[in-house]
Amino acid sequence: MRCNLPPLSKAYSKDVGSKTQLVTANPSIINKRFQNLLWSRKAFVDKVKVYNQSYIYMPAFSMKAGTEPSLRVYYTLTDVGAKQKVIFANPNFLRDSGKFWKSKGIHAKRLSTGLFLVSAALGLCEEVTIYGFWPFSTDLHRRYISHHYYDNVLPDSGFHAMPEEFLQLWFLHKRGVLRMQLEHCEDS
Repeated sequence: MRCNLPPLSKAYSKDVGSKTQLVTANPSIINKRFQNLLWSRKAFVDKVKVYNQSYIYMPAFSMKAGTEPSLRVYYTLTDVGAKQKVIFANPNFLRDSGKFWKSKGIHAKRLSTGLFLVSAALGLCEEVTIYGFWPFSTDLHRRYISHHYYDNVLPDSGFHAMPEEFLQLWFLHKRGVLRMQLEHCEDS
């Protein structure tokens, strides 16, 4: 599972792999990167080819602003006969996940896509290992790191509560519910 259409080019694949079964596409990304698919859909179709036969997971019905871009993604990929299939998040799952995490101390305007994916993975998978959920600008050895492996674009201020999310994920790691990978992965 991957969040928000990240690049999987050869420059990154050694570190992040290339296998993908599900990738999220936040409607705001469709708007910002692909002009809401209003003009040219080719750039979007070309971009998602890297995910092969993955599902593209979108919150079409959880907020009004997400419906139109999510449906545009669906129709765009259907029209061109793309290998990727769009699936829509159940708005009840998103709402209930938000309530659950809020009861655990996460006070954010909106949960991160990553936390929603972890929540889904915990319900679907026997084992869950997460990587990239580090909310700080330096690693454990005080070396600078970017927000994403491919850029340092931070979320809008006050939108997400990344340190609070990290703390809850760390608690799950400590209880053995999931495995949180904080250091570089070992070569196999």
